[in-house]
Amino acid sequence: MQYRDLGDSGIRVSAICLGSWLTYGVGVDDSDGRACIDAAFDAGIDFIDTANIYGRGAAEEFLGRALKGRARDSYVLATKLFFPMTESDRGLSAAQVAKQIDASLARLQTDHVDLYQCHRYDPDTPLEETMDALSAVVRSGKARAIGFSEWAPEQIEAAVALAPQSVKFVSSQPQYSLLYRRPEAKVIPISIANGIGQIVWSPLAMGVLSGKYAPGSAPPEGSRAASDDEQYMRNFLNDPVLEAVQKLKPVADKAGCSMAQLAIAWVLAQPGITSAIIGARRPDQLKETVAAADLTIDPALLAEAAAILEGVRVS
Repeated sequence: MQYRDLGDSGIRVSAICLGSWLTYGVGVDDSDGRACIDAAFDAGIDFIDTANIYGRGAAEEFLGRALKGRARDSYVLATKLFFPMTESDRGLSAAQVAKQIDASLARLQTDHVDLYQCHRYDPDTPLEETMDALSAVVRSGKARAIGFSEWAPEQIEAAVALAPQSVKFVSSQPQYSLLYRRPEAKVIPISIANGIGQIVWSPLAMGVLSGKYAPGSAPPEGSRAASDDEQYMRNFLNDPVLEAVQKLKPVADKAGCSMAQLAIAWVLAQPGITSAIIGARRPDQLKETVAAADLTIDPALLAEAAAILEGVRVS
């Protein structure tokens, strides 16, 4: 497993991060979830990402139980806030930051998180208020560092201009993959210039880059793509995209890996990328994706994969 610096934080994390969206505490029972956690540690993953909104606290509660007994300095724990937890609890106001960090720590059964992230930008709260509140969280020792997810370039620049060096953002969590490369235009360059590392979600484009969805065929029953409300997959579930993805198979064969491994290896090879978040419902699902972090693939093959998807990717 590779380990990389998380921006300018001084924190090192595994190049693969275990995520908990739609899995632990929600769609996966505790025994399977614990098996995944154990498998992740066995594979060298020491970075775990969650959020208060995942299962409305259920994912954090599961992790609190599953991680109990492990040495706190043996893993890096990240969580997030912004989305509504109740009808009145939402956003990034000073009151919410103070309330939600304490609630997350209680569910996680720890006295601090390593990374506290703004899940989205809050247009209803002055940025200065949010940054002051996050600074207070760091000064109190309840978080070691702060980050954001899916902020626009101008929002990132405004935050960088406000933050004193001791409490500046160190991480960005954008969607990023061979099929979704929008952060390359501004978010990643701004981040590199300001010591902010990328922890990317959906490196497999919701599983599409694994090749499991065939053009002209209905999604497999029980898959995420079969859900009518799966909004994040709408850009990828069309025949031109699925046909192009199938053309990656010969490239993966030449690289001696699976299509999923090729996609993750491509992400990890890009400038500014610290870690790629993966999800797993069963321990065996981890083995294939984790192996991608140790692959050495000819850059020409990675470029060939990107060229195949050039005409169908989201830019």
